Amino acid sequence: MFRIAQRLGCSLLVSAACLASVAHPAYAETDEIRIVKQYGLAFLPLMVMEKEKLYEKRAAELGITTKPVYMTLGNNTAVNEALISGNVNVVTNGPPGFLTVWSKTKGTPSEIKGIASLLSQSSWLNTRNPDVKTIKDFTEKDRIALSAVKISIPAIILQMAAAKEWGQSQYNKLDPLTVSLPHPDGMSALLSGKTEITAHFTSPPFQNVEAKSPGIHTVLTSEDVMGGPSTWSILFSTVKFKEENPKTMQAFVQALGDAQKLINEDKGKAADIYLSVSKEGGAKKEDIVALLSDPGTIYTMTPQKMMKYAEFLKTVGSLKVIPATWNEPFFEYVQNLPGD
Repeated sequence: MFRIAQRLGCSLLVSAACLASVAHPAYAETDEIRIVKQYGLAFLPLMVMEKEKLYEKRAAELGITTKPVYMTLGNNTAVNEALISGNVNVVTNGPPGFLTVWSKTKGTPSEIKGIASLLSQSSWLNTRNPDVKTIKDFTEKDRIALSAVKISIPAIILQMAAAKEWGQSQYNKLDPLTVSLPHPDGMSALLSGKTEITAHFTSPPFQNVEAKSPGIHTVLTSEDVMGGPSTWSILFSTVKFKEENPKTMQAFVQALGDAQKLINEDKGKAADIYLSVSKEGGAKKEDIVALLSDPGTIYTMTPQKMMKYAEFLKTVGSLKVIPATWNEPFFEYVQNLPGD
C-alpha cells in the first residue's frame, strides 16, 4: 500500500508540474533573429549593427546566444508579407506602410507593433524633365519612380501634395504616373535618360547624387508637405515574436541605440561603414559625412509626424483603424519619448 501511495503521490506531483508548465509556458529564446533592411542611408543603423556586431555584444550581456541574420529587401510589400508569414522577425518600413499593416493586424494573432524609429530625414522628388517646375506640370508622358506605389513614404507624400494642390478627392491624381523601383534602380533609370522614368522620389544619398547631376532639379521635398522633419523608417515586429523572445528584442533595442549613438558621434566611421556595404555609384566619404551632418537627417528612436500620416491615410480610406495617439501602435521601448 505504501508503495502504491508513493507512486500515486509521485504521479500527482508530476501532473502538478505539467499543469504548472502549461499555465505558465517558458519560452526559450530563438536561435536567431532575422532582420530586414533596405537601401540607403536610412538603414545605416542596421549596417552599423551588423558591421560592429553590436547585437552580439548586447545579447552576450543578457546571457543569450541568439545570432542576428541580416538581409536586404527592396520592396515594402514583400517586407510586410515576409514578417506576417514568420520568415523574418524584424523589418523596416515607412510610417504609411507600418500604419497600414498595424491597422490590418490589430487584435489578430499576426498583430504587429513598432519597435522604434530608425531616423527622420528629408525626401526629394527629382526630375530630368525641364518643363516640370511643380507637380502640376507632370503629364501622362512622365513616370515617377518610387520604392512602392501607393504605400511607400514618397507615394503617400505625393498623394498629400496632390490633395493640397487639387483637393482631397484628387489625392491619387498622380498615382497612374508612379512606378515601383528599388532606390538604386530608380536612380539609375533617372540618370540614364534612356527609360520612361523622368522623375524619382527617393532618399539620401540617391537624391543627392541625382541633384548634383546635370539636367536634374528638385520639384518637391517632404518638408514642403509635412511642415518639418518626419520619420522616414520604422522598425517593427510581431507581438508574438516579441513576447516569446523578450531578451532577444531587448538586445536588439539596446544595439539600435548603440548604433545611432555611433553615427551621431563618429560620422567619419559611420560613413566608412556605409560605403563598405553599399554600392551607390558616385557617393564619396565626404559626401556621406556631409549628409550625416545635415540638420535634416536625425538618427533617433523618436517617431515624428505619425499622426499626420495616420489622419491622411484614414481620410483616404487606407486605414480602417486610426491610432488614438502616436504611441498606440508601438511597444514600450519608445512610449516615453517626445513623439508626435
